[in-house]
Order: sequence, then C-alpha cells, then structure tokens
Amino acid sequence: MLNRRNLLAVSTLGASAALADLKPAIAKDDVNPTHTWWKEAVVYEIYPRSFKDSNGDGIGDLGGIIDKLPYIRDLGIDTIWLAPIFKSPNRDNGYDINDYRAIMPEFGTMADFDTLMSKASKLGIRIILDLVVNHTSDQHPWFQQSRLSRDNPYRDYYIWRKPGHGGAPNNWPSVFGGSAWTFDQATDSGYLHLFSPQQPDLNWDNPAVRDEIFSIMRFWLDKGVSGFRMDAITLISKDPSLPNLTPEQLHAPEYVYAAGPKLHAYLREMNDRVLSHYDAMTVGEAYGIRADEVSLFTDRSRRELDMVFAFDIVHIDRDGWRKIAWPLSKLKKIYAEAGQPKSQDSWNTVFLDNHDQPRAVSRFGNDSAQFREVSAKAISTLLLTQCGTPFLFQGEELGMTNFPFRTLRDFKDAQVASQWKAKVDAGLVAPDVFLENLKSLGRDNARSPMQWDRTKNAGFTTAASPWFPVNPNYTDVNAQSSVSDLNSLYHYIGRLIALRKKLPALIHGSYRDLDPDHVSVFCYARQWNNSTIVVMINMCDRGITYEPPVPQLGSLVTSSNEQPNVGKGITWLQPWEARIYAA
Repeated sequence: MLNRRNLLAVSTLGASAALADLKPAIAKDDVNPTHTWWKEAVVYEIYPRSFKDSNGDGIGDLGGIIDKLPYIRDLGIDTIWLAPIFKSPNRDNGYDINDYRAIMPEFGTMADFDTLMSKASKLGIRIILDLVVNHTSDQHPWFQQSRLSRDNPYRDYYIWRKPGHGGAPNNWPSVFGGSAWTFDQATDSGYLHLFSPQQPDLNWDNPAVRDEIFSIMRFWLDKGVSGFRMDAITLISKDPSLPNLTPEQLHAPEYVYAAGPKLHAYLREMNDRVLSHYDAMTVGEAYGIRADEVSLFTDRSRRELDMVFAFDIVHIDRDGWRKIAWPLSKLKKIYAEAGQPKSQDSWNTVFLDNHDQPRAVSRFGNDSAQFREVSAKAISTLLLTQCGTPFLFQGEELGMTNFPFRTLRDFKDAQVASQWKAKVDAGLVAPDVFLENLKSLGRDNARSPMQWDRTKNAGFTTAASPWFPVNPNYTDVNAQSSVSDLNSLYHYIGRLIALRKKLPALIHGSYRDLDPDHVSVFCYARQWNNSTIVVMINMCDRGITYEPPVPQLGSLVTSSNEQPNVGKGITWLQPWEARIYAA
C-alpha cells in the first residue's frame, strides 16, 4: 500500500496515443469548472438512530453525532446528510413526521441541533437534512384535523375519495404492499398513502400545502443547514382523476406515480420561491424515474434540483422482492450512461449504500472473511472515482456487512410486515422463499448499530440492549481497529477522498469505459484538460491476467498491499484489486 506521502506523486509519464484517441469533446464544466461546493463534496449519510447513543437509552442521538464529528472529519468528509431528525411516532423510523419544526425527543432537543450545527461548522462540515414532504405522519395535526369532517379547513391538505364499487377508490398498490388506500369510517372515505397507512400523502395541488412546505424549508435554511435530500420527491404530483392502473402498470406502478402532471412545475416553484435564495444543495430521491429522464430534474436551466438519486443501481440485483443475478456489464452500462448525460449542465450522484439498501460490500463485493476488506476497497475505488458527487453511508468506510437474519421476527422495518401480508399471507409466495430474499435485500441490513469498538454492543450504547441488535461480527469489524490500522479500508477511503480533492479530473472530468465487454475487470478513464486518470478494478474472487488497454501509465494508488507491476503488455490483477493510474 502506498503511504500518504507518496499517494499524490503523479507519474511524469505522458499519456499514450491510445488515450489521446479516446478523448471526447470537452464539457462546459471541463473548460471552466465552476466552484460549486456540492460538486466537490463527499457526503456521509448518518442514520441517527443507529449511529451513536450518548445517553444510554439504546437509541442513537444528536449527542452521539456531535461526539463523533472528529472521526467524520478525519475521514475527509465535508458534508453530512442526516436521515430524518424531526418529531415522529416512528412507525417508519422518522419518515413519518408529525412536527417539522421539532426534534425527535429520542434524538435530543433543538439546542442539541444548534450545538451540532455550530461544532460541525467549526470543523468545516456542512449539514443537509432529509426532507419528507410527499407525506406526513397520520399523527400530524394537519391530518388529525383533516379526518374530522369533509368540510374541515385541512381536509384538502390530503387526498380523500369516496370508496369505489370494489372498496378502494382505485386499484393503486402501496409501495410497501397492499392497497394504497385506507378507509376512514368517521367520514366514510378513503385516504391515499403510497407508503404505509400511517403515512398519508399530502395534496400538493392545494396552494396552502405548498406554502406550508416552503415555510418549513425556510425555517431550516435560516438555521444554517446547507440543503436537503428530498424523500420520494418525484411522487408529489398526482393525476387528479386517479385512474386505475393497467395490468402492465401494476407490475411497476412507481413509473406512473412519478409521472404526475405538475411535478416539474412544483419543483420549479420550490426553487424560485425558496432554494434560489440560498446557497443550498438539493438531491432528490428519484423513485420511478428512468436514467434518460434525469436531466429533466438536474439541468440547471430548468431550475429544479441539483442532483437526484437514480434507481438503476437499486434495481440492478432485484426484480420486485426477488434477488436476481447480474453481470458486470450491467453495472458498466449504468455508469457509462451516467457518464454521458444528455445535458452537460446536469450533475450525477454516486452511491452504492444508504439507509434503504443492503450493505454495499455484501451486495457488490464479497463479505466473506477472506475477501471482505479487499472487495470493500475495490468498490470504494469505484464509488470515489465515478462521475458525480459521492455519497457514503455510515459504516461503509468500515466494510460493515449485512445482518445475519434468521427469522421474520428479526426484522423491524415497517415495510417488511406490509410486504409479508401482501405476498405471503395472501398465498402468493412461500414463506421460506420470501424470507431468503428478504435477508439479502431488506432495508434493515443497513440499520444495525454502528460498530465502534470491541466492547459490549460495539460501543454503540451503554444500555443493556440497543434498539436493534448489533451485528455479531463487530469484534472483527469496528472503527477502533480500522482507525489504528493504516492499511485499513477507513484509511484507504481517506486517501481516495484526498486524491479526489487533489485531482480535478476525478470531479469535473469526462468518462469513458475502456473495456466494456470484459466480464471481470472494470477499466475506465476520467479526463479533464490534459489530465487523464485510468481506473482498473478486478471485480471478482480470482486473480486475473489482464492486458490493459492503455499501457505505460504510472501508478497513483493500489488497493493491494503489493506494488503493482507497470508497463506494456500483460499485467496481473489480484482478486478484487483496484489500481488508479495517471498520465
């Protein structure tokens, strides 16, 4: 492993003719890259409930985040995304909000949040919040008023309809399983919820709702937050006629839900009335949006969002609830398309892990004892050298793995109970089959407590037991061990972050897949002005003899503990080895 001192010693070897031939047209940002902080940032998502408990109640909190700010800063992180911290009944772990201007009591107080903001700022770290405004909690005062009577002033804050002949007003299914409608006897009507019944959808067609939401955004921006990750933001506009879905649409209803007639108009209104007045970053959860539609949200001239999380990566290994096999070519194609956007004014996100996804090393690498560390380094190399702003999830820098679930009782995710009822209890899927797929793809894989050290409960809490069990492998996989080992994944990611900040090509450079057909090696180039970076990653468990498409490049960094052989002709890549070259 190259040490920190010579990590940035770029080779003086010139670019080969092969690379020169591959240079595409220079993008606008390549000619004059604007200093935009969120393009240059590396974002670290914190799921507060599982990050660090500071008061011994078994639940992570703001005090725990404050305590670990130096750890985050030392990794090289400059922006933190906090999963929801607002007051909530926690039927969906904070994604059901009943007071947008109050902190969840389990997490602390507004004074604690102000302290977090102040201390993070002193360390050069920005904070962005998770804004959940497609829906609220059914305990929100707006909804409590809305359900009282049909003529209540808040009735039109939500989407109510009289029951149809078949019971529900239409055949829309919930993302969580079952019907997207719940009947409310008090007014003999049903309300729409694209997620759980405890998460009624807001009616964005009501101007008063938009006024409320924009006021909430100003409240937090005025407190100093640097922007928002916007949950389910593509679902905010609904077709007022609420038409039934066709059989084909029922297979993937999210593409209908995300095609609301006023979606883009509402995002532009949000930008014009709120976001354009602040130095704020927005990243939308683009559920139901296809790759070729991304620029409709992120092109600067449209004045909507800065970035979105597209779902191509999310869908790569799944068909609904089923886990499916995928070839490396599928991953290469996703990144190639992202690296050649329709508009040069749009900007990508790069992520492999978050609070809704399985652990990255278990999904894209190999989490066995033999290959966990090296494969985590390989996929971290991929994450931090692709086009766009990288997003890490807590524990990803340690190579935390999926949780070893055994039975249905091990899961706490609200989505699991709904899906089990819709699939298993309805007799559509065998229990053992559904459970095996759930073990690999379930959201709870990402929500086990952060593994800080080898002490009881991995140092997450002093309580007798945490809100969610700690992964039993914490004695081997923990922050204390990683920080003390200079060859660890934690330090490797730190060096990659430093490299990214040093080399404009890794931020503003164009992208080209150099070997799209190779079944095991991912090899691509990032180019900016006269600077070329080539990344070569062996994405499998076996060593490979490989002929680089661009020979005679000097090595910057390798994930292997051995100095790589460099030169013309054949080279040897160890299992899951990653290399970065400069020309």
